[in-house]
Amino acid sequence: MATSERFMPVPPQAVWDALADARSYGYWVVGSSEIRDVDATWPDAGARFHHTVGFGPLRVRDHTESVEARAPSRLRMRAKARPLGTADVTLTLTPHAGGTRVQMCEEPDGATSWLAFNPLLQLLLRGRNAESLMRLEELALLHAERSPS
Repeated sequence: MATSERFMPVPPQAVWDALADARSYGYWVVGSSEIRDVDATWPDAGARFHHTVGFGPLRVRDHTESVEARAPSRLRMRAKARPLGTADVTLTLTPHAGGTRVQMCEEPDGATSWLAFNPLLQLLLRGRNAESLMRLEELALLHAERSPS
C-alpha cells in the first residue's frame, strides 16, 4: 500500500469541502485530466464521478465510486482506469496542531492487486500522491478563505 501524508494549515472541514467537489479532481489528482459527469449525491457512498485519465493519445475513460464517506474525517473510493487497473484509495483527515493531517493510502485491487507488492510502483505512487496532496491543499486553502470563521 502506498501511503502519503501532508499537514494542511486548514480545518478538516475545508479539506472535506475540497474533496466533496468532484469537479476539482481533474486538477488535484495527478494523471486525471477531465471530469465528465458527477452524481448529484457525491461524495455519499455509492455515488460516482466519471473521469478521463492519461495524456496525449493514451487516455482512458472510466469512473471513481465512493465506498465510504464520513464527513469531515474519511473518504474511501474505488478508482478505475480500466484496462490499466483499479485501486482502493482512502483519505483520512485528522485534526492536528491547528490544521489537518491528511493521509492518502492507495492500493491496487482487483486483477491488478499483485502490483501492490512491486516496490518501484509503490515509490511512484507515493510520489504522485504527494504531488496530489499538495494540489489538494491549494484547494483546501481556497475553501477555508471562503468559509466564515
